[in-house]
Amino acid sequence: MATIDGRPAQYGISLKQLRELMEHRGREGVAKIGEFGGIHELCKKLYTSPNEGLSGSKADEEHRRETFGSNIIPPKPPKTFLTLVWEALQDVTLIILEVAALVSLGLSFYKPADEDAPLLQEEEEHHGWIEGLAILISVIVVVIVTAFNDYSKERQFRGLQSRIEGEHKFSVIRGGEVCQISVGDILVGDIAQIKYGDLLPADGCLIQSNDLKVDESSLTGESDHVKKGTDVDPMVLSGTHVMEGSGKMIVTAVGVNSQAGIIFTLLGAAVDEQEAEIKKMKKVPFFNTFMYAKTGESGKGTQAPPQTQHQAVHSEGTKSSESEGNHVPQSSSSATAAAPETGHKKEKSVLQAKLTKLAIQIGYAGSTIAVLTVIILIIQFCFKTFVIDEKPWKNTYANNLVKHLIIGVTVLVVAVPEGLPLAVTLSLAYSVKKMMKDNNLVRHLDACETMGNATAICSDKTGTLTTNRMTVVQSYICEKLCKVLPTLNDIPQHVGNLITMGISVNSAYTSNIMAGKNPGDLPIQVGNKTECALLGFVQALGVKYQSIRDEIPEDKFTRVYTFNSVRKSMGTVIPRPNGGYRLYTKGASEIIMKKCSFIYGHEGTLEKFTRDMQERLIREVIEPMACDGLRTISVAYRDFVPGKAAVNEVHIDGEPNWDDEENIMTNLTCLCVVGIEDPVRPEVPDAIRKCQRAGITVRMVTGDNINTARSIASKCGILRPNDDFLILEGKEFNRRIRDSNGDIQQHLIDKVWPKLRVLARSSPTDKYTLVKGIIDSTVSENREVVAVTGDGTNDGPALKKADVGFAMGIAGTDVAKEASDIILTDDNFSSIVKAVMWGRNVYDSIAKFLQFQLTVNVVAVIVAFIGACAVQDSPLKAVQMLWVNLIMDTLASLALATELPTPDLLLRKPYGRTKPLISRTMMKNILGQALYQLVIIFGLLFVGDIILDIESGRGQELNAGPTQHFTIIFNTFVMMTLFNEINARKIHGQRNVIEGLFTNPIFYTIWIFTMISQVLIIQYGKMAFSTKALSLDQWLWCIFFGIGTLVWGQLITSVPTRKLPKILSWGRGHPEEYTDAMNLGEERFDSIDSDKKPRAGQILWIRGLTRLQTQLRVIRAFRSTLEDLNERRSMHSLHSLRSPRSGGLGGHPLYNFNHLLSPNYNKQQSKQPKSQPHPQPQLQPLPSDISYIDEDPQQQQQQQQRTSPQPPSINVSAPHPSTLPSFSEIAHILQQQQQPSHCNNTKNEIQQQTPTHSNGQNETRI
Repeated sequence: MATIDGRPAQYGISLKQLRELMEHRGREGVAKIGEFGGIHELCKKLYTSPNEGLSGSKADEEHRRETFGSNIIPPKPPKTFLTLVWEALQDVTLIILEVAALVSLGLSFYKPADEDAPLLQEEEEHHGWIEGLAILISVIVVVIVTAFNDYSKERQFRGLQSRIEGEHKFSVIRGGEVCQISVGDILVGDIAQIKYGDLLPADGCLIQSNDLKVDESSLTGESDHVKKGTDVDPMVLSGTHVMEGSGKMIVTAVGVNSQAGIIFTLLGAAVDEQEAEIKKMKKVPFFNTFMYAKTGESGKGTQAPPQTQHQAVHSEGTKSSESEGNHVPQSSSSATAAAPETGHKKEKSVLQAKLTKLAIQIGYAGSTIAVLTVIILIIQFCFKTFVIDEKPWKNTYANNLVKHLIIGVTVLVVAVPEGLPLAVTLSLAYSVKKMMKDNNLVRHLDACETMGNATAICSDKTGTLTTNRMTVVQSYICEKLCKVLPTLNDIPQHVGNLITMGISVNSAYTSNIMAGKNPGDLPIQVGNKTECALLGFVQALGVKYQSIRDEIPEDKFTRVYTFNSVRKSMGTVIPRPNGGYRLYTKGASEIIMKKCSFIYGHEGTLEKFTRDMQERLIREVIEPMACDGLRTISVAYRDFVPGKAAVNEVHIDGEPNWDDEENIMTNLTCLCVVGIEDPVRPEVPDAIRKCQRAGITVRMVTGDNINTARSIASKCGILRPNDDFLILEGKEFNRRIRDSNGDIQQHLIDKVWPKLRVLARSSPTDKYTLVKGIIDSTVSENREVVAVTGDGTNDGPALKKADVGFAMGIAGTDVAKEASDIILTDDNFSSIVKAVMWGRNVYDSIAKFLQFQLTVNVVAVIVAFIGACAVQDSPLKAVQMLWVNLIMDTLASLALATELPTPDLLLRKPYGRTKPLISRTMMKNILGQALYQLVIIFGLLFVGDIILDIESGRGQELNAGPTQHFTIIFNTFVMMTLFNEINARKIHGQRNVIEGLFTNPIFYTIWIFTMISQVLIIQYGKMAFSTKALSLDQWLWCIFFGIGTLVWGQLITSVPTRKLPKILSWGRGHPEEYTDAMNLGEERFDSIDSDKKPRAGQILWIRGLTRLQTQLRVIRAFRSTLEDLNERRSMHSLHSLRSPRSGGLGGHPLYNFNHLLSPNYNKQQSKQPKSQPHPQPQLQPLPSDISYIDEDPQQQQQQQQRTSPQPPSINVSAPHPSTLPSFSEIAHILQQQQQPSHCNNTKNEIQQQTPTHSNGQNETRI
C-alpha cells in the first residue's frame, strides 16, 4: 500500500464527499458530520490532529494539493500586447488617418494620362508616396506607444493586486505550533484558528467555538448574523466574515471547490456566455432590440432577445424548463422599471469628473475646427481651380482632396487630448508605486488623488496615534495603588493566583508574547495588544501564563463571552476542580465596577463593595490613571458552587443558564484595576502640526475613556491651548444630534462637528454618523472631503462612507481592510500625511500637464485653421502634427506626471470639492503663452521669408518639395513647445521654473531625447517629414524664439492674477454638475432600454474618444478583482447581482454577491446624497455592511421603521441562510440577469439607512 510521510496515501474521505458535506447547513450539517463518525473521526480520515494540526512536511503538503486542490482561484488571463494594439487601433480618428494615408499612397502610384503635365513634376512624383507612408508609420508609433502604456499599467495593477492578496495571512496550527501562513497556502486538513474580524479563506467544519457569529450575507444575502457552533451549525464558508467570537476549524474545501470558488467558476462561465450573447445581439435588427426595450420599460417583465431566452447553465444534470428560460423574476423587472427614475450615474472622483467634461468640450471644439478646415480648403481649391483658372476636372485632383482631408483629420488628432487620461493614469500609477515605500498600500487608485483634497481626518487613537505597544504601568490591588509593577510577594497568595489565572485563561489563546528575534530586543506582542499587556503583567509577576493555559486548554471552557462593542468586556467560564464553575471577566473599568458587589481589601480580606467605595475608587484611582493617558482595565470573577456557598459565591443545583448573561455577570468580586500605557508615537505631533498647517482638521474618534482621550489628544497636538473646541462622549454626542423623536438631524450635526475635536467612548455607529454628517454638510464653502482610519470590523461602514478610508495593516481586521481604500502597512498616522502630499502632487501633476497641453492645442489648431484659410495649406503638415501630438501627449505626460512631491505642497490649503480645475493663474499662463507663440508663428508665416531672406513657402504647388520657410515655422513651434514644457512645471505663479528640474531624471531625459529627435527630423527628415535642412543661423533663430517663451513666462507671472476676472477659471462648482458629462463619456449604450439615447453625432464622437475612455477605465478597473469585467458593456447585468439594494435578484438566497464579487468593495468618490424614489414596492433588506453587531435584529428593525420611510410592505418570506440554492439554480439566476440593468452598487446605499444607535453604550477595544 502506497504511503506518504508514513501514512496511507488514500484518504478516508473523497473530494466529492467533502463537497457534498459542505452543502449542508444547520442541524443537517451536524447530522452529516455524525454520519462520518463526528468531527474527530473526520480529522482522522484527513490524517490531521485537532491539537497538533498537519505535520508540515513538504511531501504531505504536495500530496494534499494534488488530491484536494490549492486555495487559489485562477485569475482571468491578462490581455496580450497584441490585443491592446488591436484595441488602440479601434480609435476612429486613427482609422480615418490610416484610410486617408492608404488612399494617398494609392493615388501617388496612380498615373493617369495627363498631356499637360510639366516635365519637372515627374521628378517630384518619385517622392509622392513618402507622405502617405510617413503618416502610416506615425500611426503605428502612436498605436504601439498607447498599447505599451496600457500593457505596463495592466502589469502594474496585477502586481499591486497580488501584493494585496499576498498581504492576507491566516493563523493555522502546524506541527503543534500556531503559525501565520499566506491564504494561498492553506490546505484541506489544516486546523485554522478563526477570530473576530476574519474574512474566512476556505470552507471548514468547526472543532470548537466560543460565541461565534458569522455574517454570511456575501453568500446568502441574509444580513442577520448566523450563530455557529459544533452542535448548532458547524459549517463555516469561505468569503464570509466572523463578526463575533472565536473558534477552531478543520479546512474541508479550498480554492475552486469552496463555496466562494464554486460561485466564481459559475460566474466566469456566465460571463463568457454573456460575451458570446452580446456579439450575437449586435446582429439582432435594431427594430427587434427597440421592441424588447419597450417591453422592458413597461415594467411587465423584461424579455431577452430570442438568442438569450432558452439558455441556462445546466449543472448536475438538472434541466430548466422552457417556461423557466423565458421567465425573469419579478424583482428584475421592477428594478428595470425603477431604473430611469432612480438614476444610474456612475460616481467618480471629482478630478475624473472634471477631466472627462474638459476632454469632451475640447474634443467638440477640435472636431468643429477640423471639419471647418477641410471644408474651407476644399472650397478654396475648387474655386481657384475650376472657377478662376477654369480648368477641367482631372483624376489627379483626387490627390489634392485626400491631402486636404488628411490635414483636417490631423487637426482633430492634435485637438483630442487623449494624453489627459494617460497623464492621470501615469501620475496615479507612479504615485501608487512610490507610496508603497511610504507605507501606503493603495487599493483604489482614485483614493490617492482624493486624498490631496482632504479637509478633515477622523483618526482612531490606538495604534494610529499611539504605538500600539501596550504595557501595564500602574495597578490597584488590595487597596494598594502601585506606580511601579508589584511582585507576587507583595500580593496575598490567593488573590495573586486568581489574578494570574483570570488573565491567562480569560484572554484569546491567539494572544501571545514571543521573545525578540535577537537577544536584547523587546518581546514581540502577537494578537490583541491589550491582552498582551495583561499577559506581560502576569510574566512580570513571575508566573508563566502558558503553563496555566496548558492545564486548561480551550476545549475545557464551558462558555466564552467574547468582547464586543456593547459588552466592552470579555468573560470565560471554566469548571472548578471540586465541582461547579468559575467565571473570569475583564473589561473597561467603569463597566466592570458597576457589576461588582465585592472587592479584596487590605491583606486580601473580602469586603462588600458599596456604591460610595465605587465612586471613591473611580475618583481616586481610575480618573487619575485616565488623566495620565492610561487605559484602565478591571479584572473580576464569580464562583458557582453546588454545595454551601460563601458570601461572594452563588449556589447552583444544575448547570446555570449561561444565555442569561445579565444574571451571570452580576455580583462579581473585583480582583484588580490596572492602568495600561500606550505611548504616543514620537512622529505623530509633528505630523498633526503639518496637517493643521495644510488646512486639514484632525479629529480623534476613540472608544476609550474621555480623560484618557483628552490626555492623548493634548499630547498629540489635536487640542491646542486657546482653541475653541469640543470634547464629547458618545452618549452626549447622540443627545445633541438627535431630535425629540430620536432621529438624527443634519442641522443639529452642523452645530457640533465644526468644533468637535475628540469623540470618546464612541461606538462604530457614532463614527459612521459623524463621518456622514461632515460629508453631507453644506456649512463650509468648499464642502468637506473626509478621510477616516479604522481597524475593527464595525468600522467598515464608516470606512466605506468616507471619501478615503484608511485601514490598519497590522492591527486591522480583514473586514476593515476590505472596506478601505488605502492600507497603512505600518499603522502610523504620519503615513497619512505622506498620502496627503502624494495626493496633492497628483492633482498638481495633472494641472501642469493641462497647462502645457492646452497651450499646444490652442496654438496648433489655430495655426492649422488660419493657415488653411490664408495660405490654402496648413503650415504644419500632417506628419509634423503627429510628431507634435506625440511630444505633447505621451512624452510630456510621462515627463510632467512623474514630478516628485515637495514639502511646499503642505503649505497651502486643500482644494476642496468645488475648486476650479484650471485656476486663473493657469489660464493666464495658457493664454499668455498661446498669444506669444501665435504672434511668432504668424509673423514667420507672413514676413519670415523677408526677414530671414529665404524663399517663401506660401502658395506652393501641391507636389512641390518642402521649403526652408515652412521648416523654420515647424521647428520654431516645436522649440517654443519644448521650452514651454519647462514653464509648465510651475502652476502657482512661482518665478523660478528651473528649481528642482534636475531632481526628476525622467523629465530631463525625455526633454533631451525630444530635442535630439527634433534635430534629426529637421536635418534628415526630408520628404518624409516635409522638412528641409536648416543652416546654423536659422537654428539659432528657432532656439532664440524658443528661449523667448521662458522670458515671456516671467512677464506673464508679473501680471497680478487677482485682477483677472473669475470667468477665466474653468471647472468651478460642485461635482454633481459634471455627472452629465460623465454619463455622456461613459455610458456608450450601457443598456438597450436607456430612455435618453445619445444622438447619432454624439455616438460617433464618443466612439472617437475610445482611447481616452479606455485609459479612464483603467483607473477604475483596479476597483474590482475581476478587473476586466468592468470594461465590458455586458457587465452591467452583474451590477444588479452586486447591488443589495437594487432588488436585482429579489429575495433569492444568492442575491447579494457583494463581498465575493468585489473584494475591493467597489469604492467610489464624490458622494452626494441623492433622493431615490420607490416607484414600485420592493423588498429592501438591510444591506449587509450596515448591520452592526452591537444591535440585535429586532432593535435594528424598530430603528429602521423610525428612521427611514418604508415602502408598502410585501409579505415575502425571507429565505433561511441554511437553504443555499443548488448550482443549477444559481446558474439559472445568472442567466436571467443577462439583460443589461441600470443597477449600480454605490456607496449611497449606506446613506439610505441611517443607523440610529441610541443606547449610548461606549467602547474600549480590548
